[in-house]
Amino acid sequence: MGRYLIRRLLQMIPVFIGTTLLIFLMVNVMGDPVAGLCGDRSCDPETAAQLKHEFGLDEPLWQQYLTYMGHLFTGDFGTAFNGQDVTELMGEAFPVTIRLTLIAILFEIVVGITLGVVTGLRRGRPVDTGVLLLTLVVISVPVFVTGLLLQLLLGVKWGWISPAVSTEANVDELILPGLVLASTSLAYVTRLTRTSIAENRRADYVRTAVAKGLPRRRVTVRHLLRNSLIPVVTFIGTDIGFLMGGAIVTERIFNIHGVGFQLYQGILRQNTQTVVGFVTVLVLVFLAANLLVDLLYAVLDPRIRYA
Repeated sequence: MGRYLIRRLLQMIPVFIGTTLLIFLMVNVMGDPVAGLCGDRSCDPETAAQLKHEFGLDEPLWQQYLTYMGHLFTGDFGTAFNGQDVTELMGEAFPVTIRLTLIAILFEIVVGITLGVVTGLRRGRPVDTGVLLLTLVVISVPVFVTGLLLQLLLGVKWGWISPAVSTEANVDELILPGLVLASTSLAYVTRLTRTSIAENRRADYVRTAVAKGLPRRRVTVRHLLRNSLIPVVTFIGTDIGFLMGGAIVTERIFNIHGVGFQLYQGILRQNTQTVVGFVTVLVLVFLAANLLVDLLYAVLDPRIRYA
């Protein structure tokens, strides 16, 4: 396991360099970031040249990337065009989005896996058909429609919740946005768990456990569910990064100042330092989540061993 972990960490280095280079190049071809610093009017040539020199935008692109990576390893993600450090923006945004993502993941695990097990064990029955239709509707409806509808009904019309999340973004305020963020993934987890449970029910090891006279609950939890969770864990692990980076719509609807909000503002204002810095951290989240998923395989299935 130790050698496998070291090998995976070494493999993550070129992946990290390649993805950050690609992101850096894509962000820097969005347009001239200096043009947005002078308001509606275009900057005069002298001011534009001074701003480009101040932010290092007059250097070749490859040199800008090397400078950025050099600062990155010292914990310096640069300075936004408003003069605020990107690390300061991260310190404000990431705790909020992490809380929101954890709530969304909790919904996926508790609700999604529970519904998947129930429908997988009762395949073809009315409860199975009903859940399948419900998940299909959830997948078909865009997240912004679901969010705006729930915000209108629960927040504006019925007054059960506050329509917008406060700046503190407490956990109780993030429950509804977390459900909205997790809605599509929750539906996929339910369907994936159902399919995996239904297929593994016919496996030889399940029939052997039943023939031994083991209690139904033990057969389901210790044998059937444990082996059926491997594809579900893969999906949830990769979904962590997607939820954190894809929360732009949800955070905009509920006025949550998290990672999605900062990315939206950075793209809107062509603030390359903010966008590249936040996406770089999201790349690290993706890589760490994938590594954790691979390690969980050996926990769920004893037959999997890493040399």
